Amino acid sequence: MSDNTSYTTEEVAQLLKISKLKVYDLIKKGELSSYRVGKQMRVDSSDLEMYKQQSRESGRQASMLHSTKPGLHAISPAPSIQTPATYRSATREIVITGQDISLDIIAQHLEKFSPSLRPLRSYAGSLDSLISMYRGESDIVSTHLLDGDSGEYNIPYIRKMLVGSSYLVVRLLGRAAGLYVQKGNPKGLYDWKDLGQSGLRLVNRERGSGARVLLDEQLRLNGVKAQNIEGYRAEEISHVTVAGKIARGEADVGVGNEKAARIVEGVDFIPLIQEKYDLVMLKRPDNQDWILAVLEICRSQALHNELNSLYGYDLSETGKIIYET
Repeated sequence: MSDNTSYTTEEVAQLLKISKLKVYDLIKKGELSSYRVGKQMRVDSSDLEMYKQQSRESGRQASMLHSTKPGLHAISPAPSIQTPATYRSATREIVITGQDISLDIIAQHLEKFSPSLRPLRSYAGSLDSLISMYRGESDIVSTHLLDGDSGEYNIPYIRKMLVGSSYLVVRLLGRAAGLYVQKGNPKGLYDWKDLGQSGLRLVNRERGSGARVLLDEQLRLNGVKAQNIEGYRAEEISHVTVAGKIARGEADVGVGNEKAARIVEGVDFIPLIQEKYDLVMLKRPDNQDWILAVLEICRSQALHNELNSLYGYDLSETGKIIYET
């Protein structure tokens, strides 16, 4: 009886002891066959075993070549093992990295736009997303990183991370960011400097996320020492989980966007800044067609209608090219 087991990309990453982005890279290169079930990518156990067998064969051949001694006939290199055509993806996979739900909606539109495109979603914070692009592991990344000294979003970080690259930065949306507080705001938190109150319990986001960068920049600008805030090292991986801990009384304050506060009961939201949420795409000859497709989708009424149905998005600049190299 054939083995019908299949794995998610996360499970493949655990089995191979590699990162999930590396799994996406193997899929993109056609080295690991995959297919889609709804929004999720799956890998059959037989295809995973084929990839592992090919990796073992390649390793053995490399070992034989390395062990050839002087005076003996060198072993001719075997031709590189190619994934059979039947296992190669017939479509172009595009990895979209970031956490906002708007990216899932864009992925759906992109897949409808062209049957030859297969969007794959990877979830990471803004800095980690840019790092994945620098490493060649992502095709489209989102970022909302505040540079406190200039008051500018994203561009200062992108310039540093993608130095020497040719890229396009497109405004996706604006959204309010600020403080999550307990219902009724019993601690009286209305500004960033209020985070210097003694006895305040914070729940933080993970390093590399836009919310964490926003908090760290505001603490620096307002002279508040992070090490003096109880819970600064208590990290959560989403706005909703941060808001949830505050609603349960496990913390007094956290940083995030307004949408999560409307999802979680028992928290109030104090808006303090309008953040800019942008898309970054590398300009390469083989990317031009789908970059044009992304621009068209971002400027389409269909996308605007969907995003308008979600609370808290400013779409006044959606689809605007704000920086280009």
